Amino acid sequence: MKIKAIKHVFFDLDHTLWDFDKNSALTFGKIFKMHNLDLRLETFLEVYEPVNLRYWKRYSHDEIDQMELRYGRLRDTFKEIGFGVDETLIHNLSVDYIKYLSSYSHLFDGTLELLQYLQPKYQMHIITNGFEEAQLKKMNSSAITSYFKTITNAEMAGVKKPNPIIFDHALKIANAQSHESIMIGDNYEADVLGALNVGYDAIFFNYRKDPTQPHIKQINHLSQIKLYL
Repeated sequence: MKIKAIKHVFFDLDHTLWDFDKNSALTFGKIFKMHNLDLRLETFLEVYEPVNLRYWKRYSHDEIDQMELRYGRLRDTFKEIGFGVDETLIHNLSVDYIKYLSSYSHLFDGTLELLQYLQPKYQMHIITNGFEEAQLKKMNSSAITSYFKTITNAEMAGVKKPNPIIFDHALKIANAQSHESIMIGDNYEADVLGALNVGYDAIFFNYRKDPTQPHIKQINHLSQIKLYL
């Protein structure tokens, strides 16, 4: 059922439009070769991906800082798979990972078609917990920057989703009201609950098919957003 009165559509970036897991895997493949790591990429990623999600959750709750996020997720992954690496190599890998990650440009299936469909009807915006420089590079490399009127990140807002301050900040710079806005993202707590708590509507991009509440609007492919907007 179409949602009426929406004028502004806010998107998360990583894991919602920009295919973080795919681009991340390509980046690790590149930097492992650069550093001559004799490690099966699939073995690493199987452990790294859930570790990374745990670290981002801690980061979003201000339990760790940016450096601990970048270093700790690698340290814990190597430790869990029993692959011996020294601290210098972990540091160098963390630096090269950030350096090369945004050079990849894979988007989720249907992203460009959706943005082209929405652009004549709504003003579109980004709200991201990612780092400003890296997020801009990702958007530019994947050629989606021009679709968005504003980009709000945690660095400029001073807080991260689901803190209401970042959602209010996004509304202010977009010149929007919460009751005419909707948030679309893959993180149930940060994107969906965070937005609902300040008066936005929300759609959960549940491509992982996680259990959730039945009253929450959810999709598992971006094309399904057309059912609502």
